[in-house]
Amino acid sequence: MDPGDTNAAFGLGFNILVNVLTLTGLMIGVVGVPADDVLGTVLPALGVALVLGNGYYTFLARRLARRDGRTDVTALPYGPSVPHMFIVVFVIMLPVYLTSGDAVRAWEAGLAWAFVIGVIVLIGAFVGPLIRRFTPRAALLGTLAGISLTFISMRPAAQMWDAAWIGLPVLAVILIGFLTGIRLPGNIPIGLAALLLGTAIGWIGGYMSVPDVGAAVSDIAVGLPDLRLDMLASGLRDLAPLLATAIPLGVYNFTEAMSNVESAAAAGDAYDLRSVLLADGAGAVIGSALGSPFPPAVYIGHPGWKDAGGRIGYSLASGVVVAALCFLGLFGLLSALLPLPAIVPILLYIGLLIGAQAFQAVPRIHAAAVVIAVLPNLASWAAGLIDNSLAAAGTTADQVGQEALGNAGVVYDGLNTLGQGAVLAGLVLGAVVTFVIDRRFLAAGIAAATGAALSFVGLVHAPEVAWAANPQVALGYLLMGAVCVAAGALRGHPSPADAGAPAETPADTPAAAGVAQVDDPGHAPGPPAADVEPVLDRPAGGTERG
Repeated sequence: MDPGDTNAAFGLGFNILVNVLTLTGLMIGVVGVPADDVLGTVLPALGVALVLGNGYYTFLARRLARRDGRTDVTALPYGPSVPHMFIVVFVIMLPVYLTSGDAVRAWEAGLAWAFVIGVIVLIGAFVGPLIRRFTPRAALLGTLAGISLTFISMRPAAQMWDAAWIGLPVLAVILIGFLTGIRLPGNIPIGLAALLLGTAIGWIGGYMSVPDVGAAVSDIAVGLPDLRLDMLASGLRDLAPLLATAIPLGVYNFTEAMSNVESAAAAGDAYDLRSVLLADGAGAVIGSALGSPFPPAVYIGHPGWKDAGGRIGYSLASGVVVAALCFLGLFGLLSALLPLPAIVPILLYIGLLIGAQAFQAVPRIHAAAVVIAVLPNLASWAAGLIDNSLAAAGTTADQVGQEALGNAGVVYDGLNTLGQGAVLAGLVLGAVVTFVIDRRFLAAGIAAATGAALSFVGLVHAPEVAWAANPQVALGYLLMGAVCVAAGALRGHPSPADAGAPAETPADTPAAAGVAQVDDPGHAPGPPAADVEPVLDRPAGGTERG
């Protein structure tokens, strides 16, 4: 690998490392699955998925490089999905464990849930490209920015500031190395240098514990993947309760993948969406058959790794290394050796770049659409934080009461409703605002009507999939659409504001709306409109920008 690939491989490897450490702790500490089963079955299954998935995305990157005759193509990153980790543990497995007291039964429910997620993503491979073709780029990237700023960035930021004397110097190394292109002596990879610095500070400062390392060494055990079809079949026997979350989360998976592919296209690498979705769905199905309840997915962050110099080989290298750690059972030892505040700043860096890209890769006039697409994920994150805080206190929002919460300044019901189905909700709201800005009022009305249909069946703004899940919100979207359509009838009567409309963004052009207009629906849109700024205008590490 060239220095850029090495640099990005370390960064992505630490990203995946954090996530695997997290899911390991959740399985053992929350669900009560024995450490031997987690290290001997779950992690090896995840290792298989990492090798297969990253190998496949390396193949796609090579194919794209040959097709375009380019040397600066960056492979898509791949690993265990962060939001799904917490959802499958706290929404699926933990309730089963608390009810039955059986950790294995809870594990089986998680496997069945992951399998259903994979099947839904496979189905989405055939409808996702069509959805992407007609969805404005501002809605896609705004939704992705919402996920990145909340679920990817906020937890690492909190973990950093919990030990800021470790996390902030590490963040400084990452920012200087990745954003300025300054090279370290001997071309030491930025990610490695950052990790070594943070680890040294943590150990010197007494943050880490020698006895913990000794205990972790005793838990090392080689684990080889094996089929767990009996556990999967057992979990699928009680499938009905899982569908309420599996269906919307499966839809979430393919819409998030759709946004990630659009993000890569905005950075210069136009991947085929159907190929990506088929890989993600297959990874979830294979992982569940081998014993992993954590569906892998294309990661947020392609532009960040591209800017760090990553090309075709970085993702596969990081996947192989992390997979080897999974097979060798070394994650317990790593968690005892490496301070968490030294690892998580890389996630914050990725969040910064994705948030920036959402504004840089769309016409400036669509900035408001990006912001509104962020809001549902912000609401989902805030509502989840409230729920977790109340659960830690042994209560719930219903027990506390909406009046008491409201008196404390917490608009819980509104946050919870806005945040349900956040990815789809962000796409809908971002599309409505984009079309309104471009004065495509009929298209805005259709987008609002889509929001009404999704609300009515519970895919957005409702706690579960059901008929008439939230008719009030559905009615609100219908009325919103009616207003937009009525506004279209007034287009023949210009208002004084028309005189100031920006001439460089034609109202009815697909480019202005950021819509992917392609012959092959799996391919990304062509060059952006004239007023689109580059995603990042400064190359990192001396590498050529795509």
